[in-house]
Amino acid sequence: MLNPQRVVPDAVVLDACVLISNVLRYLSLQVARAGWVQPLWSPVIADEWVRNASRLWQVPPESLWQDWQAFNAEFPNADQGGVQNFKEGLVYSDPKDWHVIAAARVALAEHSNRSVGILTKNLRDFNRSELKRLQIALWEPDAFFSACWQRDPARFQTWLAQMPAQVNAPDKEPLPVAELLKRERLFVLNKLYLSRIND
Repeated sequence: MLNPQRVVPDAVVLDACVLISNVLRYLSLQVARAGWVQPLWSPVIADEWVRNASRLWQVPPESLWQDWQAFNAEFPNADQGGVQNFKEGLVYSDPKDWHVIAAARVALAEHSNRSVGILTKNLRDFNRSELKRLQIALWEPDAFFSACWQRDPARFQTWLAQMPAQVNAPDKEPLPVAELLKRERLFVLNKLYLSRIND
């Protein structure tokens, strides 16, 4: 159930596992374009995204790097640069994801007055107590986007209505919104979507 007390952070690190999903990437960037959150990433996340996307989608890395450059141009404050030094002191989270936490720590160091979170599908890789001590919020996609929905349901509904045309492969039968949401385990968001179209 959606926790109404959770507030969407000012800035959020988009883990590569979120960016690799057409649906989650689309929704993340729409929320960012609306100015609701500042997206954050790092060169390590970029490399991870390009490498995995190239393998999964059978797309040349060069083409994906062009896409990434477009993301950086659209969101010039997103790239947190080198994050290696900000891994220091991390112990309990999975070491392979320390770079994600480090990107959030860079953002906090540069803007201590703003809230920062991590958006990921891999919650088990992050130690909640460790992140809490660092004042970094941990979000999974369904809770995050359902919380974003509350800010402006009509606007979010428009994004969802436009989503199939943006994320479905052109050579395949398009999937409807509800099916796309369920495939990404966005069950609460799907209920919000269906309740609104059925009103």
